Amino acid sequence: MNRVLKAMVLFFVLTGINWQAVAFSEADLQKLKSSLKCPKCDLAGADLSGAKLAGAILNSANLYKARFFRAELVGANLTEADLSGIDLGFADLTGADLSGANLIDAYMEETNLRDANLAGTDLTKAYLEATDLTGANLTMANLTGAFLEGTYLENADLTDAVLTDAKLNWVKNLNKAILCRTTMPDATVDNSGC
Repeated sequence: MNRVLKAMVLFFVLTGINWQAVAFSEADLQKLKSSLKCPKCDLAGADLSGAKLAGAILNSANLYKARFFRAELVGANLTEADLSGIDLGFADLTGADLSGANLIDAYMEETNLRDANLAGTDLTKAYLEATDLTGANLTMANLTGAFLEGTYLENADLTDAVLTDAKLNWVKNLNKAILCRTTMPDATVDNSGC
């Protein structure tokens, strides 16, 4: 190994910077486009902005840092998928199933998640400004440090959800959400909906 490469490796190790290559499988991308069925696919870093993927089956897929900006994923199955760092800005995921998915650091500004299943999802530090979560199932979801300003939460089920340090300014209809054993941003527990 030459000196420059050794120096770079040492730099990343000492600084703790994650130097992870993001590359997707071209075969998996073609499989998704042709059949809308690609469970356990590797689409990390793929750009599917504007794609029409209603009803797509992507359960347990690797979508790390993928781009689905303005994509249509109505009724899609994304259960237990790795969606960390994903761009779902302005996408339509009405009725999609994202239960158990990893959405850490996900970007979801003005995303439509009406009636979506987000039970048990990890939304730590996710950006959800003005996102529509009306009627969404967020039971046992982790929203620690999430940015929820201007988000719609009418009839959303936040039973056992964690909102520690979440930003809730200008949230719409939080008083109409189901709050039961819900850990609020100030770490208090709200049982008003039990």
